[in-house]
This record gives sequence, structure tokens and C-alpha cells, in this order.
Amino acid sequence: MSADGRFAPSPTGTLHLGNLRTALLAWLFARSARARFIVRMEDLDAGRVRPGSAEEQLADLAALGIDWDGEVVFQSARLSRYSAALDRLRGDGRVYECFCTRAEIRSAASAPHGPLPEGAYPGTCLRLSSAELAQRRAAGRPPALRVRADAARVEFEDRLLGHVEGVVDDFVVRRNDGAPAYNLAVVVDDAAQGVGEVVRGSDLVDSTPRQLWLARALGLAELSFAHVPLVLGPDGARLAKRHGDVTLREVGAGAAAAWMAASLGFDGARTAAELLAAFDPSRLPGADTRFEGV
Repeated sequence: MSADGRFAPSPTGTLHLGNLRTALLAWLFARSARARFIVRMEDLDAGRVRPGSAEEQLADLAALGIDWDGEVVFQSARLSRYSAALDRLRGDGRVYECFCTRAEIRSAASAPHGPLPEGAYPGTCLRLSSAELAQRRAAGRPPALRVRADAARVEFEDRLLGHVEGVVDDFVVRRNDGAPAYNLAVVVDDAAQGVGEVVRGSDLVDSTPRQLWLARALGLAELSFAHVPLVLGPDGARLAKRHGDVTLREVGAGAAAAWMAASLGFDGARTAAELLAAFDPSRLPGADTRFEGV
């Protein structure tokens, strides 16, 4: 299994210290294994992309001492790859049209294949008759595309969390505006770019069974995962804009790097290079970090 890693932010605003610490960890995992590290911009949600944000984010990564291999890839330039993946899923009979609104999903009955995680899609449109399907198409509401996962159970070993398993619902792979959904795009891109290990925040662990299921459905190599602890705000919630602009420009690259190193248990390191020299994944804390200031 390749140790090549990546960081894939959405260019919708400034990266806060929690985002940047995750980026640093992804870089440390890859570089400590003498592997490639790439950066990809997940810019498919055009309505939220902020002009200049990608350049600002790349400058922040560079200021911390994080380097990457090759050109930065933008998902908006890779639409043909996602279309090809959707065509394969269609050809295999693995997708169906979904006309449900969020309100309808919340009020729907239980799933046909048994219990699913809270908030999972219950399979409403999977059970539509031909007449009901024709009626919804005629009404003009554009459908999303969902996979037919049949409540598959997927297990994997996370480098930091250990054994993880989850039930896969019929998740969206193409939104009703025609845009490829996150789970489809990330699986296609990680495979195409040769990523071997995904290092990302622990808040994304619930999406991993979906992505592993989709990789198998598309005949792609499965990745390994390391879901790292988060940075929390003073209120104990995940660090976000409501906690203030805790960004690199506010605290400075040197102070930010030193704080990140200390928060990860590597006191004394003050640069990414110094942290890389001391880095040992087995020493990482298991708990989230509450940010109280630099």
C-alpha cells in the first residue's frame, strides 16, 4: 500500500488553525514515510467558492513549511472523470433517481433493508413504481442520483482509531443540480492521483464506509485511513468561524507551528521541518485539542 498522501481543502474561505493542523499532519504522515504529498482543491460547489481563496490557502500552507508534489489539481477541471464513474455505476445498475427534498427525507418511513444510521437515506425513491417515477419526472423536479447500497456493512482498520465499521445508506453521487457529489469525486480523485493513505479529521470518519463501498463498486484500489483528532473551540465545539478568525495571519506562522507541535505532544519543535524530524504517529494524542490561544 502506497503511503502517498494529500490535503484537499475547499477554496471557500481562510483556513483556520484546525484545518492547518490537519494539513500539517497529513504532510507529516506522508513525508515521514518518504512518500509523495499532493494538494487538491475541492471546488465543485461553485456557489461557495471565493475568488482568491485557493491562492490564500496555498500561501498559508507554504508559510508553515508544507510543500507538495506536482501541480495543484482543481476538481472543476476533472468533470469528465466523474461522468465516466457515473456511467459505470449506471451500467452496473447501481444507481437510481431520487426526487426527495430534505424535508421529505426527514419525515420518511424506515429503510427497507433494516436500521440505518441517524440521518441516513431511507430508500424512498428506490421503492417508486414505474407510474410514480414517471409522475415525478413529469413534475419537472430534477433528480439526484443515489447508489443502491442495500445497507451494506463495511469495516476497516484505521491507523489511529482501530477497528471501525458502519452501515452504508443509499448516498448521493450526483446532486440534483447535476454536480458530482463529494463522495464520488473524492474516491475518483484519490484513485486517479495514486493516494494510498488518507489523513483527515476524525469528524469525517462516518463517510469512510461510503467511500470504501464506492471504491469497491468502481473497481478501484482501497485506501488506508488515519482520522486525526480535531481542534476544538473554547466552547468544546469544533473550531469554526464563530470562534473568531483564528488564522495564520492573526497569530503568525512561527507561533502557529510551535502551538501545533506542542498540541500534538512534540514540544520544542518550532517549524514543520523540526516536527518532521521528531514525528512518530504512535505518539499522537487520542483526544481532541481545545484551543485557548497561541
